[in-house]
Amino acid sequence: MTTRSVDTGTDELLCEIEERVATITLNRPNARNALSDRLTPALRRMITQCGDDASVGAILITGAGAAFCAGGDVKGMGDAAPKTEISFEDRVANLRVKQRTLTGSLVAVRKPTIAALPGPTAGAGMAIALACDIRIAAESAFMSTGYARIGLSGDYGIAWLLTRLAGPSRARELMFFSERLDARRCEALGLVNRVVPDSELRATASALARQLAQGPTSAFSRIKDNLDHALMSDLLASMDQEAENMVLAARTSDHKEAVRAFVEKRQPTFAGN
Repeated sequence: MTTRSVDTGTDELLCEIEERVATITLNRPNARNALSDRLTPALRRMITQCGDDASVGAILITGAGAAFCAGGDVKGMGDAAPKTEISFEDRVANLRVKQRTLTGSLVAVRKPTIAALPGPTAGAGMAIALACDIRIAAESAFMSTGYARIGLSGDYGIAWLLTRLAGPSRARELMFFSERLDARRCEALGLVNRVVPDSELRATASALARQLAQGPTSAFSRIKDNLDHALMSDLLASMDQEAENMVLAARTSDHKEAVRAFVEKRQPTFAGN
């Protein structure tokens, strides 16, 4: 199978497409893949580009070396004095745009997304992981909100994501104490879906991504719509949404192919429509 490399504009972010899986790799291993002025804009572009690419059926995000993403570059925060003064309002507006076009865009992608966590996942890096549909962690991986340790309140949707995945009480505990959560505790709290031996992380995550990438993409899109709607609606409104998407899905060629494959006792070949 041919692997296609995608130009991200920087060597701090790598992207390859193979078997309909776009693998995006944060590539600053010496800095535990902390976000930077080069890496972060490239990541935004790749999330949007892969989300819109019809040849991509699933997105896998991981980190090079022994970390997923340590969040913001804390060492650089002490040198944050701007050459020209930026108003409070402009700073807020700028961060809002950055958040919407990173984790906001990642949550909005209608294709399955997987985060493979080889190691430390903290701060904004934790938000990026939580914004994916599924998280696979190596046994040596850990998560930490991290913000309170450096006197910050959190960004990139961490409060929204944590509250929905772990519940309001746990979210407060995790934000207040910023404790280091090993992979097994993350699994128990519902922050990761599976924990695997370090040596099996990449193979396991890639296999799951390939499985999803070969699946019924139009159905997956509607499944994500239903699940997102369920977070903000009551049962009756949720069922109304499901009814509409169910009827639409039943009209697709993917559904017809799946029924034929079931009758013929073979694996279906989905076309994505």
